Amino acid sequence: MTWKARDTRDMTVVVTGATGRTGSRVAEAARAAGLTVRPATRAQGFDWRDRSTWADTLRGADAAYLVFPTDVGSPEATHAVGLLAHEAVALGVRRLVLLSARGEERARPTEEALRESGADWTVVRAAWFAQNFSEGPLVAELRESGELVFPGGAVREPFIDLRDVAEVVVAALTDGERYAGRALTVSGPRLLTFGEAVAEIAAATGRELSYRAVTAREYGANLAAFGVPEPEVEFLVELFESLLDGRNAYLSDGVREVLGREPRDFGDFARETAATGVWKP
Repeated sequence: MTWKARDTRDMTVVVTGATGRTGSRVAEAARAAGLTVRPATRAQGFDWRDRSTWADTLRGADAAYLVFPTDVGSPEATHAVGLLAHEAVALGVRRLVLLSARGEERARPTEEALRESGADWTVVRAAWFAQNFSEGPLVAELRESGELVFPGGAVREPFIDLRDVAEVVVAALTDGERYAGRALTVSGPRLLTFGEAVAEIAAATGRELSYRAVTAREYGANLAAFGVPEPEVEFLVELFESLLDGRNAYLSDGVREVLGREPRDFGDFARETAATGVWKP
């Protein structure tokens, strides 16, 4: 029987990565919806790589949001998500929502591991995050050098605002009758190249910013020069060679279906974020 939420005021949701880029916004959206959030972070004693820390975090919760700290398509993610999902179900946490990547075929084994757990599962497959330009390694390049060097070429992406991802996740967590057993695919409302995205950030900030396309191999060489370990470099090179080949140059209607409105636009994200000063040198 499909899991059905109680009144959300009585619902406790485990949020993995609750201080991270996606988890923090899921936690915020969940609290705004009246849910009790149980953060699952190392500070609270939870560690994806230490199974002995899982039970105390999961026990007594109603649902959980799963985001793996590295790429969801890695073998490590597949193994850990599968084990945690089985443990969650054994402890009575049947409602599980996994963040996955749109167009990443290597993520499918991780999704399958979730499905095989016996949980009432939902997968949210997201396009490239708008916030990747304002949080993480890319923002430093734009802020300090005024140039983004990245292997995006002229590929068009429907960049999605993480606030939309979070609201879709919370809807999936609380409405198992509607979304259990489904993969929800979400994107922004229009397609932009990486160069066009940088141009919109430049317009919002009033700075001269530029984008320079390189191949994935060239980008990997740059990462290696900065001391990124070789296995991680190879993984990222393969990931970018596949994900940034044009396969994601289309729109998805998940935000409209779940939230009943259009996704937030990249231009609005750029203007709102520019006001915070994150891209100021």
